[in-house]
Amino acid sequence: MKVALAFSGGLDTSVCLRILQEEYEAEVVTVTANVGQNPEKLKEAKEKAKELGAIKHFSFDLSKEFVEKYIFKSIKANGIYEDYPLSTALARYPIAAKLVEIAKNEDVDAVAHGCTGKGNDQFRFDTT
Repeated sequence: MKVALAFSGGLDTSVCLRILQEEYEAEVVTVTANVGQNPEKLKEAKEKAKELGAIKHFSFDLSKEFVEKYIFKSIKANGIYEDYPLSTALARYPIAAKLVEIAKNEDVDAVAHGCTGKGNDQFRFDTT
């Protein structure tokens, strides 16, 4: 089995990578996206993916696309949820879309993410 994993390099996605390898005997392709955070995080995630045995890693700077296609539209629509502007919530959509693109190009059997089963982020990834 071959799986594409949305990979931040943090604890949750690092554990996901190892579970996919050990419990499902999967080859894992990792996908990391920058949507405005420190660009060094892309490099760190790539190194971590390699350390953990990912067969391939992809890094993308999606910050321009994120701002132009999501943030600008959210500002125009006054996109606010419980008194705070939508930002991180909207970031999941371009990340998930890139994950699916890579999954198709790499001919994987499944896609995965590290979002909890009780959260809104899981819904955002799954619906995308």
